[in-house]
Amino acid sequence: MSTDDDPLVDARDTTRTEPPESRAPHARVPVRIEEALGALAMALIVAISFGNVVVRYLTNVSFAFTEEFSVFLLVFMTFVGASAAFATNEHIRITFFLDLMRPRARLLAEAVTLFATTAMFALVVYYGAQVTYDEWYWEETSPGLGYPAWIYTIWLPLLSLAILGRVVGRAIAVFRGRVR
Repeated sequence: MSTDDDPLVDARDTTRTEPPESRAPHARVPVRIEEALGALAMALIVAISFGNVVVRYLTNVSFAFTEEFSVFLLVFMTFVGASAAFATNEHIRITFFLDLMRPRARLLAEAVTLFATTAMFALVVYYGAQVTYDEWYWEETSPGLGYPAWIYTIWLPLLSLAILGRVVGRAIAVFRGRVR
């Protein structure tokens, strides 16, 4: 079996040195958006944590907001990274078994993966939106700073929609044969 005949091999074998556009030629929305947002979230986590460590060392007092913001930024970064991973076909999978399959079996495995991912993130959108609405309706506040809790949870369904967009874009590209 030649890997030249397989439409899914080239997308998996790319390196991180290539620009995101070449790793996701089918993507209509640039992957650089997710990469920039993920880098910004990471930079903010580092700055907040570093600032907290310095202040705690010098004054023996900790910033109250650091844990609340850091946890939010970590979740945000995870979802943005998942969106980029699906756009560039770098999401987690067991390639040992996938590499043993014939092209049609790989396509079936890809279809199952895309369906399961779509179902899971559709549920996250649905239940995340319900949680966000409940927090807004009942005016829940965050325990650390007392901010409205929905400003943190609204990102769960919104970023899940972004992931769903990337998954659907990947599915269209795979089944149209545009992804090699």
